[in-house]
Amino acid sequence: MHETILRVEDIQKVYGNKGHLTRALDHLSFSVQRGEFLGIMGPSGSGKTTLLNCIATIDRVTSGKIFVEDQDITALRGGKLAAFRGQKLGFIFQDFNLLDTLTAAENIALALQIAGVRPREIRRRVAETAEALSITEVMEKFPYQMSGGQQQRVAAARAVVADPAIVLADEPTGALDSHSSRMLLTLLEELNHQLAATILMVTHDAFSASYCRRILFIKDGRLFHELNRGSDSRQAFFARIMDVVSVLGGERDDHA
Repeated sequence: MHETILRVEDIQKVYGNKGHLTRALDHLSFSVQRGEFLGIMGPSGSGKTTLLNCIATIDRVTSGKIFVEDQDITALRGGKLAAFRGQKLGFIFQDFNLLDTLTAAENIALALQIAGVRPREIRRRVAETAEALSITEVMEKFPYQMSGGQQQRVAAARAVVADPAIVLADEPTGALDSHSSRMLLTLLEELNHQLAATILMVTHDAFSASYCRRILFIKDGRLFHELNRGSDSRQAFFARIMDVVSVLGGERDDHA
């Protein structure tokens, strides 16, 4: 039995005033099951980043509702909103955002400390997550003592250590070279497979999207198309994605 972890119900996001309205999201609805690795694609200006920002509670919908684990997050304010962000969302950033003065273990533990988790439980969770992501050997190192790939893994561990409902990634490979992109995408796959993380990734890049299990294509703030990977190889899925992208318009990226 699949459990629905995210429900987006008829959301609209309208910018501007009466004279000039822009509908960034136009009556958009979909749901995500626990443990999914979902990609969201669309050309520039399609509304995909606005959608992610609304789920992340960085932006507010104009109308409609977003439920995370059956909680209507569009109704949250103040302290409840901050608690939701801290406990239910994990973020994967392009530039890692690790704190230079803290060790890897301390960086990963920070979110748990802020949430008031007991020290023994923090140590257990940090050790478990580090082991799952093969970074046990760098736990006492500072960021400047680690390779880029190790920093990436530490940042990913920090995103999932509090067992968030959803991990959000906005164009996570956007500024990376192809080798670093592959490393990050493989890492997201590991988070999804080994730690059962539910991942929502916005990307304009078909190569990145081919790592997902399902993709929603958005155009003009509406759902344009949906693809499921099923039993396809990544290469076969990439080809199917490119077919939709060519119809949809937008950027092409061919380093598969």
